[in-house]
Amino acid sequence: MFGTESSLSMFLNTLTPKFYVALTGTSSLISGLILIFEWWYFRKYGTSFIEQVSVSHLRPLLGGVDSSSPSSSNASNGEADSSRQSVSECKVWRNPLNLFRGAEYNRYTWVTGREPLTYYDMNLSAQDHQTFFTCDSDHLRPADAIMQKAWRERNPQARISAAHEALELEDCATAYILLAEEEATTIMEAERLFKQALKAGEGCYRRSQQLQHHSTQYEAQHRRDTNVLVYIKRRLAMCSRKLGRTREAVKMMRDLMKEFPLLSMFNIHENLLESLLELQNYADVQAVLAKYDDISLPKSATICYTAALLKARAVSDKFSPEAASRRGLSTAEMNAVEAIHRAVEFNPHVPKYLLEMKSLILPPEHILKRGDSEAIAYAFFHLQHWKRVEGALNLLHCTWEGTFRMIPYPLEKGHLFYPYPICTETADRELLPTVFHEVSVYPKKELPFFILFTAGLCSFTAMLALLTHQFPELMGVFAKAFLSTLFAPLNFIMEKVESILPSSLWHQLTRI
Repeated sequence: MFGTESSLSMFLNTLTPKFYVALTGTSSLISGLILIFEWWYFRKYGTSFIEQVSVSHLRPLLGGVDSSSPSSSNASNGEADSSRQSVSECKVWRNPLNLFRGAEYNRYTWVTGREPLTYYDMNLSAQDHQTFFTCDSDHLRPADAIMQKAWRERNPQARISAAHEALELEDCATAYILLAEEEATTIMEAERLFKQALKAGEGCYRRSQQLQHHSTQYEAQHRRDTNVLVYIKRRLAMCSRKLGRTREAVKMMRDLMKEFPLLSMFNIHENLLESLLELQNYADVQAVLAKYDDISLPKSATICYTAALLKARAVSDKFSPEAASRRGLSTAEMNAVEAIHRAVEFNPHVPKYLLEMKSLILPPEHILKRGDSEAIAYAFFHLQHWKRVEGALNLLHCTWEGTFRMIPYPLEKGHLFYPYPICTETADRELLPTVFHEVSVYPKKELPFFILFTAGLCSFTAMLALLTHQFPELMGVFAKAFLSTLFAPLNFIMEKVESILPSSLWHQLTRI
């Protein structure tokens, strides 16, 4: 026993200050590298690497809960409804107000040198085009066969060349669509091409309408021709809106919704709401909301925030937070505040863009409902309408943060809607250009424990290395005193064991 103590004491006495400097410096370097990697991983993926590895790989090895156990099975059955809702809310939707790729997105790229669309977003658009604009019988018609390949092309110039090749064979509506979307550099040029597409599309639609009941092949062709015709008319209405002919755009949208009432996948009512707000026709806006803001229909930021804007419009011009705190809220003010809370609960990212606390970028071609991408798409087109209503932004500024007091645990339980889906950040990072846009995250994530721990460890060891280098003898004394104190309980226990056990038995144990 005493030999072990003496050897430990001799070992500590032989350690030089350089050893302590090297030890603490190396520890500081390693913890600093871990800190840098953890911080980078957290900024890129929103989680701690060490924590993720621990949960994914170490917990099962240490006896984590088996997913196939009966209790786990019962729990999963009990949470089936919320899981299904979460999956449905994480579905990516086509942006009903998406810009024109040639006349708007590409012009932004030419001016700034930045790409406003991500590869993931453009790939989703390519899938949409193949779904809406192609059918199984396209190979029977040479122009449609060319366009079927064109929609699969990744190179924009190859797509445009294929569209021109198809037009050399016949008037092809989808070829005009592609040229209007990608080659036209102005809205007027895009409108001209869409009018040519409308002429060709209406002819195809009339022919397929007469033959749709003859076979499943003709039925699929008619469904494709219907999608093409609706798309063309909707984009023509959007051209009219962008060129200042708003009343004409409203009429075209209303006629389109009457002609094809079942095609709700295009969300034409959101285009109509935006145009009616531009005309300040608030009575018609309310009528559209009464039809589409229904509990059985899927919500959107446009629906919720437009409803809040109309409620706020009734009281915002005279609203004063000081007066409201003295006398309390009136019934109309309470309704407006509740509508704002409802909208903020549905999409909490929107207020920062409307209040210009966060800079806007061009909206993507696809959005995730309740996500940052939807907030950008809404604010990009509707910020002007909120500014036009006197006091609306002031009322929003005074009341929007109160929503979070009603939903302290938004990922677990909502107030008027389902819990906020946890998948929005991952999907928004794919949809939005993170190179020059910081994705809004809700609820705000705190720094993981391991980042704080490695930061503290790195700082502490760096300080020890500096002190040991500056005061080697003093730090050597402290190190020896610290180690002696650390081993004192062990020495005490060993002495007690030695005094209790017979010396002969202790001698045999030490020999073993």
